[in-house]
Amino acid sequence: MKGMIVGVVAVVAIALFGATAQAGQAPAVAKGPQSAALLKTVKVTAKEFKFTLSSKSARRGLVIFKVTNTGALQHDFQIKGQKTKLLSHGQSATLRVTFIKKGNYPYKCTVAGHAAAGMKGVFAIS
Repeated sequence: MKGMIVGVVAVVAIALFGATAQAGQAPAVAKGPQSAALLKTVKVTAKEFKFTLSSKSARRGLVIFKVTNTGALQHDFQIKGQKTKLLSHGQSATLRVTFIKKGNYPYKCTVAGHAAAGMKGVFAIS
């Protein structure tokens, strides 16, 4: 009887230890590579008459564009059919865009004449 109790306690201890070890390892493996590829933040500075992007490309997934107007005139930022509000000097806005397909996506300022003056470019998704 005493041997049987010791055996049961040993089996329970091994089962608990194994489950804890597996639970501790699974999230680290699953979250690491996936979250890095699905999210990118790009800082965008707008001024007369150009955009400066911290990165001109990203992998497929969610890209967060943090747009700040450092120019004297009002500007906005449009990409993939979405755009920020019109930003005055010193104002910022955040634009969240999900890219599913690889390709080149044009961006521009929609204020009349600004894109023609140079406020445009292409953002690449791989």
